[in-house]
Amino acid sequence: MESIMEDNSVPRNIRKTIDDAKQKITSKEDTLNVNISNAIYLMEDISNDINMPSHTRTEIWTIISELEAIREKYKG
Repeated sequence: MESIMEDNSVPRNIRKTIDDAKQKITSKEDTLNVNISNAIYLMEDISNDINMPSHTRTEIWTIISELEAIREKYKG
């Protein structure tokens, strides 16, 4: 996530959303499952942005997959 947020070729709105997703994951407001689900939702929402560089889209899909695996591990 850090590499996307520091990549100046990525549009500002996408970097902001990735930062928001990172904040959701580390938030103490809800359970880890809820926080991860919220982060996944944010990233899925921007993953189809037409202004996103293709390498960033691939990174986001990879992050989403990893988060889904973590969410499944801690489910229940």
